[in-house]
Order: sequence, then structure tokens, then C-alpha cells
Amino acid sequence: MHSRITIAAALGLALTLSAARSDPFAGRVAGPPAQCVDTSTTMSGPVIADKDMIIVRAGPRLWRAKVRGQCAGIQPFNTLLIDRWGSQVCRNDRFRVLQQGMSIPGAWCFFDGFVPYDRVKK
Repeated sequence: MHSRITIAAALGLALTLSAARSDPFAGRVAGPPAQCVDTSTTMSGPVIADKDMIIVRAGPRLWRAKVRGQCAGIQPFNTLLIDRWGSQVCRNDRFRVLQQGMSIPGAWCFFDGFVPYDRVKK
């Protein structure tokens, strides 16, 4: 089932902009890259942390979403409009960025994979 999901950049995520400016991955270790993120668990975000970093929270894990090529409008406080098929967000899935104060989103952009980050176990 195809559904268009509008996800506000800052809603429902424990990461604040100030935390995103520091290092949201502090105390976490990167795992092997993945093609998809399962969003059937609780998903918050994605959050645009800066011009080249999108963060997705799925359960206790943070994912750094890679973007293929250049994508206009990726900056904090903008909104991602993701075309999603099923319960996963995957490499080559497309999204657009809606800039604050605008009513027409930008051109299509594409995810280029995801890197998981888990808390370091003590």
C-alpha cells in the first residue's frame, strides 16, 4: 500500500536542535550500513540535523540517513515529505523538502542508505 507521509522535522523526537548541533551520536557506535529502516516500531522523525544529515529514530536505535547527491532545502526546521511503500524507508525511496513558509515542496531527493547507531554498552 502506497502512502504519502508528512513528517514534521521536529515533532516527536527527543533530539532537540541544540543536541543535534552538538553530537547526537555521542555515546553511540556505528553498525554496518543498511538498505532499509524498519518503521513498524516506533519511529520519530526524520529530523534534518544540518545540511547533510538526516536522523531517523526507530526504537532505541538512531539512523543516519545518507542522501544521494545534492538535495536543495535540507536544513533544520524544514519538513520532509516522504513517499513510502509499506513499513520501511529504503535506499532509493524518494522525498521532498518543504521549506518553512512555502507551500510547494522542492524537487525529488533520494535516500542512499542508512547507518545504524546504538548506545555503547557499559
